[in-house]
Amino acid sequence: LVNQVVSHLVQAIRSKDGAFSSIERQSAGSYYERLKISEPNEFDIMLVMPVARLQLEESDDTGAYYYLTFKRNPKEKNLLKFLDEDGKLSAFKMLQALREIIKQEVKNIKNVDVTVTRKKAGSPAITLQIKNPPSEISVDIILTLEVQQSWPASTQDGLKIEQWLGTKVRRELKYRSLYLVAKQNKREKVLRGNTWRLSFSHIEKAMMNNHGNSKTCCESDGPKCCRKGCLKLLKYLLEQLKMKYPKELEKFCSYHVKTAVFHSCVMWPNDTDWHLGDLDHCFQKCLGYFVECLQKSQLPHFFIPKYNLLSLEDKASNHFLSRQLSHQLNNRFPLFQE
Repeated sequence: LVNQVVSHLVQAIRSKDGAFSSIERQSAGSYYERLKISEPNEFDIMLVMPVARLQLEESDDTGAYYYLTFKRNPKEKNLLKFLDEDGKLSAFKMLQALREIIKQEVKNIKNVDVTVTRKKAGSPAITLQIKNPPSEISVDIILTLEVQQSWPASTQDGLKIEQWLGTKVRRELKYRSLYLVAKQNKREKVLRGNTWRLSFSHIEKAMMNNHGNSKTCCESDGPKCCRKGCLKLLKYLLEQLKMKYPKELEKFCSYHVKTAVFHSCVMWPNDTDWHLGDLDHCFQKCLGYFVECLQKSQLPHFFIPKYNLLSLEDKASNHFLSRQLSHQLNNRFPLFQE
């Protein structure tokens, strides 16, 4: 159902506006990393747009958010209409244009009931609701620029996978193109909607799919490990707690947990640290590490080490979650029994 709707939209978007004619669909997120834990009712689809060269300028001290400007005489003449008055490429204007095309086009999708949900402030996604009785499917469409240039300086000391996946793999991954998603930087004094955030979902997917220290981990005839199992359990735990305490935990998302698991893979790099039979022990180690991060309000972004995903301003909610998780850990996970 999702593929049918998305293929229809991609074709329409390409033909409607020259600016989007080179857009390619790419699947991201948990469903495609085989990490989905409940019903397959949420999908992330990246609409990736190749751009030749961009000038990146940090918009704050996180190293994750950037203003984009074109180098001289860009090939992409049809993107010039999305520049703001300072000559910066406006994520807001591009998203608005894309959103309009999609809103018009869903009306032409015959045998499926699709609607575009109301815009959420600061969200990079255009969200579709597909009626699929008895339930609904939501599809997040994320506008992504793909730039063939080296990663910015803020990523220099990130992706510390030498001990885990090897120096060669790290070098190969860092040669891959740079992804930028249209994401509002909440810390901007004036929200002008012209910031873009680095995205590493394509790299994360590659790491998830080849996650072993030995190259055969979890292949058909290789030894099986529990890295993905740990991540699924942690995600499930967070998801259940978020349902229980939506207000207190609204700041948290599965990306926090995913980052903690990546750091755990680096701390325990060998496949022997993750025997399939040791799932309970490994899960508790990962959880313990995540709880420590919450107590210190310190979880560095895996690719941008100076960017802390748990800000000190949210100390109260970090501590709230750490208490909830510790309670689960010390009481044999009542949430899993329910």
